[in-house]
Amino acid sequence: MDVCTTIPDLRRVVRGVRAGGHKVGFVPTMGYLHAGHMRLVEEAQARAEAVVVSIFVNPTQFGDPKDLETYPRNTERDLQMLRDAGVNAVLMPQVADIYPDGAETVVETEQLANMLHGAVRPGHYRGVCTVVAKLFNIVQPDFACFGEKDYQQLQIIRTMVRDLHFPLEILPVPTVREADGLAMSSRNARLTPEDRAAAVVLSRALDAAEDVDGTVEEISEVIRSVIATEPRAALRGLDITEARSLAPVSGQPRTTLAVMISAEFGGILLIDQREITPKGAPA
Repeated sequence: MDVCTTIPDLRRVVRGVRAGGHKVGFVPTMGYLHAGHMRLVEEAQARAEAVVVSIFVNPTQFGDPKDLETYPRNTERDLQMLRDAGVNAVLMPQVADIYPDGAETVVETEQLANMLHGAVRPGHYRGVCTVVAKLFNIVQPDFACFGEKDYQQLQIIRTMVRDLHFPLEILPVPTVREADGLAMSSRNARLTPEDRAAAVVLSRALDAAEDVDGTVEEISEVIRSVIATEPRAALRGLDITEARSLAPVSGQPRTTLAVMISAEFGGILLIDQREITPKGAPA
């Protein structure tokens, strides 16, 4: 496995892969890898002869400097996991490589980045779009894998790729969950044992939403009532939208919905989501 700490090194590796006529799959990460990340790697390996993974904790998507400082890191473990998985190359750039002195270009979807969860985390998706656009330009993959857990992020990246004519496919991968239903996330490692146990309320709320035979407003009320049963959970955002467009919906559902929840547990913000086809929706 090639561990590339500079952009020119990574580009040399990719050129060699391309010279052999092989496809390149890409999995961007911020490290502290878990089974959810490795599922993305597996999906990429199933579709390409070579897979590149990036490990880069992107400072521009953190609104709170303390959140950036305390973001979990374990580079040696990450690299061993990727070696064991048979990944071809890893890109581990420095911040100055991605954001050189005087850098002033940003990439943002004007509407999608500033609604729903974007309203809870101002500037977050602008940082995501900017770094992902840079990484796409560096790696130039045939496709990139993104998890469905951050559903809004997935739709934003799809929109950016369409609008900027990136010659690649975005491959969505279903959320990977712990045995008790909690969506896997690097942030889970920062939860206290009590908050870790409490966080399962997010998946329980989504389970309850799937059982609602009624309106969007009734689905919302059921989710809120389930989360309210957990005193350690502070609901920060609940959005129910049309799945692909993220357009607002109300009344009796007539389409597949995206249900997106953000909540804090001991100051740690977690998100979860699910696509659901409500029982009340016409067949």
